[in-house]
Amino acid sequence: MKKIIKILIPVALLLIIFLAMGPFYILNEGEQAVITRFGKIEDRQNEAGLKLKVPLIDSVTKYSKKILSWDGDPQEFQTAENQFIWVDTTARWKISDPIKFYESVKTMNQAYGKLDAVIESAVKNIVAKNYLIESVRNSNTIIELQKEAEAAIAEAEKQAEENAVEGADSTTLSLILKSDTVFEEIVNGRSELSDEMLNNAALDTVDLGIELIDVVIRQIRYTDAMTQSVYDRMIKERNQIAQYYRSYGQGKKSEWAGKTENEKEVLISEAYSKSEKIKGDAEAEALAIEIEAYGKDLEFYEFWKAVESYKKTLPGMSKTLSTDMQYFNNFYKSE
Repeated sequence: MKKIIKILIPVALLLIIFLAMGPFYILNEGEQAVITRFGKIEDRQNEAGLKLKVPLIDSVTKYSKKILSWDGDPQEFQTAENQFIWVDTTARWKISDPIKFYESVKTMNQAYGKLDAVIESAVKNIVAKNYLIESVRNSNTIIELQKEAEAAIAEAEKQAEENAVEGADSTTLSLILKSDTVFEEIVNGRSELSDEMLNNAALDTVDLGIELIDVVIRQIRYTDAMTQSVYDRMIKERNQIAQYYRSYGQGKKSEWAGKTENEKEVLISEAYSKSEKIKGDAEAEALAIEIEAYGKDLEFYEFWKAVESYKKTLPGMSKTLSTDMQYFNNFYKSE
């Protein structure tokens, strides 16, 4: 028994010493490792779990297997038409070969430094070969929409002419929708430029054990000098559209004012005509009644008419030299 104890104690001590030297290491999910011995690569591990290494001799360098992001600082680049713009680029990447990665860059900081140089060089080359519009727009949708709007306006004007309807609305609408801005047609667009950047940069990252997944232009910003020019052009276009709307409003105002004035004149004319007719009918009816009433005594009728005439004429006479005339017969009674 004592012999067994004497044997177990050294074994236990050796085991404790062995464990203290750290022969095991844990590889978590999403990690991969490169094992080196005296600086020489001995193995690589991709699967998570408890792993064994030679204590004090083997070194374990762990790297992520996840998709990582790279965010570069905005850089000022020159386009094909010699315009300077600020380009903000982002990318996704992962360590595809940890052994190559360890041999070429070793640390993550060095990897990001390499990516800075490679991606920024690729972005610079692609931006310099293309016009600004290629980096800004991704499709020709805006040109297609403009063509559709112009076709709709032309069709509306055609229908207005065929139906003999005033074309003021369609003409004014065309002024509002039409702009002096001529949109250039793009050949590649931002997506294809991003793909070209990815392909160019990927050629330089393969030997680093890095796989680039995508390179994306996140933002394009004009330089300060160019920004003011763009703002001025935008203000000019907005003012033109505002003027089109004001012209449209003035046109509609004049149109409705004219219609209202015409309707007013028609109503007044109709009312006047109706009132004159009513007055004429009333005077005719009054005259008929008067004739019927006075027709029953002609002498009284003549007397009454003479008196009515005297009321109008005599106040205006300053003097009367003689009443020996038929007009004044009603002033005296002949014998």
